[in-house]
Amino acid sequence: MPTDAKEPGRARALLSTADFKLLRRALESHAKATEDRDELAKINALHHRLGTYT
Repeated sequence: MPTDAKEPGRARALLSTADFKLLRRALESHAKATEDRDELAKINALHHRLGTYT
């Protein structure tokens, strides 16, 4: 049984640097609008993690 298995192609980035900046700005805006302390903690953690990519 012949197999024509190809090597996987090079992985491409899902998001650009500009996307990360936009997401961080959106999170900043949402953080200002929320009063839920648990959600704010999650937003802040995600904001910080996104910042490590830019």
